[in-house]
Amino acid sequence: MENYKKEPLRKVQVIATSHYARKDIQQEIFDFCKNRETIANFNNKFFAKRPDCLDYLSDILNSVKQGATSFHCSEELWQNPLEIKTDMTKEEYNQIKIGWDFLIDIDSKYLDYSKIAAKLLIQALEHHGIKNIGIKFSGSKGFHILVPFKAFPKKVAGELTKDNFPEWPRAIAGYIGEMIHDKLTFEILKLTSEEDIQKKGKNIFELKCKICKNEPSLKIIGKYICSSIKCKAEVESMTSNRKEMICPSCNGKMKRAFVEEIYLCVTCKINSKKNPEKFEKKASAKELIDSVDIILVASRHLFRAPYSLHEKTALASIVIEKDQIENFKPTDADPLKIKKVKSFMPNSKEDEAKELLNQALDWAEKKEPKTKKYEGNSIDLKGLTITEDMYPFVIKKILEGIKDDGRKRALSLLLSFFTSLEFPQDFIEEKITEWNKKNYHPLKEGYIKSQISWYIKNKRLPPNYGRPIYKEFGITSPPEPGIKNPINYTIKKAMQARGKQESKQKTKEKKKSDVI
Repeated sequence: MENYKKEPLRKVQVIATSHYARKDIQQEIFDFCKNRETIANFNNKFFAKRPDCLDYLSDILNSVKQGATSFHCSEELWQNPLEIKTDMTKEEYNQIKIGWDFLIDIDSKYLDYSKIAAKLLIQALEHHGIKNIGIKFSGSKGFHILVPFKAFPKKVAGELTKDNFPEWPRAIAGYIGEMIHDKLTFEILKLTSEEDIQKKGKNIFELKCKICKNEPSLKIIGKYICSSIKCKAEVESMTSNRKEMICPSCNGKMKRAFVEEIYLCVTCKINSKKNPEKFEKKASAKELIDSVDIILVASRHLFRAPYSLHEKTALASIVIEKDQIENFKPTDADPLKIKKVKSFMPNSKEDEAKELLNQALDWAEKKEPKTKKYEGNSIDLKGLTITEDMYPFVIKKILEGIKDDGRKRALSLLLSFFTSLEFPQDFIEEKITEWNKKNYHPLKEGYIKSQISWYIKNKRLPPNYGRPIYKEFGITSPPEPGIKNPINYTIKKAMQARGKQESKQKTKEKKKSDVI
């Protein structure tokens, strides 16, 4: 008989059965999770298979007897959560969605900071006329604040509110997060000295664009020098990790000579190297607390259900009143101390959050970067004019749309092609959006955006011809002998076009001089 050491039970496992056996706790979890996707967590080792929901009150205790230690539910409300499928389009999701609750997740390593943020956020909501707000302890060092879907108008400017998840909740989170930012910073710095914060290895300042007030992105500028003795061209390029690039003048190899960190404001299209006077440092507590955690504001993300236990602390996610926040202690959430169970769902009034939503949407519209609409089909790149007829056949074919499998691989090829040629981001976004609409089944907008962002930060050449990916699109050989990569083909065509243009110009000048 084999000897083995049985893993000791954690505290949360010891108390789970007696905690969830309480009928009032079962009822609160069951009532709150109605119409929500609800998933059982088995001691952080695995979650129940999705989608799932609570059909009966007894499902809670039955899951606990099988090892469940907590329950997590969605912000979105569904006609039937079991109809959810991972490959559904946004339109298909909206057909079975009946609404969403706005949930703010306050999270910090320090409970005192979470308390400050919670009080300020509640004040911001009340400032917009919202009186009925759900508040609960997260189970660790934060709080969850809830504004029910009932409080929001059914339509805004002709658009159904239920169909605008997660965009509209994100707008609200960003709006009230900015609204309390300065006060939050002041209160945290008042509670903790700048010296103490710096001792914790945190930064008490953040950089802001003076024009749009947005936080710029940290970028890397690399200076590249052509290795050809005859050429020796120099190019500065915003990149992340490339050590080499193709020379736009001679098509040879350019090696990175050095790199420099700069800040780029994506909205205003300015950077700290060329326009240092347009950036300012502001006191900030951002590294201490992300007061409005919008990570939860995403499709099918889950949060801990009320009175559900926390695996690490073994504390319950108890519901509290706003006047309890100031003096709240984690021990107040000891499952053994829970006497009365309260509802996390406040009794909201219809349109109670109308002003909040309207203000947030106006704020988001002003914050949205103004993108340039490209007309025509040419891009000027380091003196080379690139038109669509210079694209290799495989890129032209993909841009016609994918009629079968292979959308993600095609997207990867397109993005590596466009970013390697350093096309502007707004041009890439426009082209990819047009392409995605032609596909037999468009990729999700969120996936598209994340891929564009990744490829812009991590530029890499498309694979060389001969790789299996090209065979998927019917390409078995290079477009011309000696062409190893789609980038080589396009740059060669662009240089040939420039050569012809220069030749014509010289001919014209010669004719003029002959006439004179």
